[in-house]
Amino acid sequence: MLDEPRSGRLAAWGNALLAGLVSPDEAAERITGEDALHRVALPEADAEPAGLTLALGRLRAMGATGLRIALPVPGHPLGLSGPPEFNARALEAGEAVLVDGAVLGLVPLLWEAGPPGGEPAPEDVHTEVVWECLPVRQAPPADVPSLAEAERELAEGMREATEVLTRLDVAGSGPVADAALDAYRARAEAGRRLLAPGYPPRAVRVLELAQRVSALVAIAHGGGGDGREHGGAVSAAQMAARTEALRPVERTARRAQVAAYNAYAEELERRREGGRP
Repeated sequence: MLDEPRSGRLAAWGNALLAGLVSPDEAAERITGEDALHRVALPEADAEPAGLTLALGRLRAMGATGLRIALPVPGHPLGLSGPPEFNARALEAGEAVLVDGAVLGLVPLLWEAGPPGGEPAPEDVHTEVVWECLPVRQAPPADVPSLAEAERELAEGMREATEVLTRLDVAGSGPVADAALDAYRARAEAGRRLLAPGYPPRAVRVLELAQRVSALVAIAHGGGGDGREHGGAVSAAQMAARTEALRPVERTARRAQVAAYNAYAEELERRREGGRP
């Protein structure tokens, strides 16, 4: 899907703030997005969760130099470096942010509330996020490709996704899929920019293509993201076959998203390595 992960927004705009490219208020607004509130439970005894502007300032004072994301799923600890306690929490949340320099990880806890009675519309749900700080292991993150690798893999992933849609006779494998992707793109472009100042154009291009591939996967699973079903009526066995066929494509898209969001921190690390005697 084309929705940004919360970890992606925090990493991208947090990196821009650390680099002095945006103001604390703008970074906080972009990170919060459509949520009601974001706070950070800093690793300080008896401290109440802090607002984003204060928390990002405290992380910088603690030595933070860059932010990376992880998007793990069962069997694929993408972007994680340990220890097991942090990995388990990140896996449960489906995402996390790793803070270079401070050797900390942030995992989101969501609190949602809506009007009483019935099923509330998405726009009526009030979401608050508390980022929990946990220690992490200073080690290379698991299975994160370079931007160049991610771009090559995505080109193949797009072909594979289209072939799977056609082979499985998914209703969204032709013009309907294109219409659904256009709807995704229009919604994604409304009121937000992809990534943040300081990111290279290649990272933006990779993230855009990764989101498009993810959208095709969502369509193949039966949802076009616009309230209509594009996968057609399928049996449980057909759905299982579809899921299995698309698993490598979904993995490729997630790896590319992590590579794009982590491009800024990766570039900082390369510069530091290059400056060593």
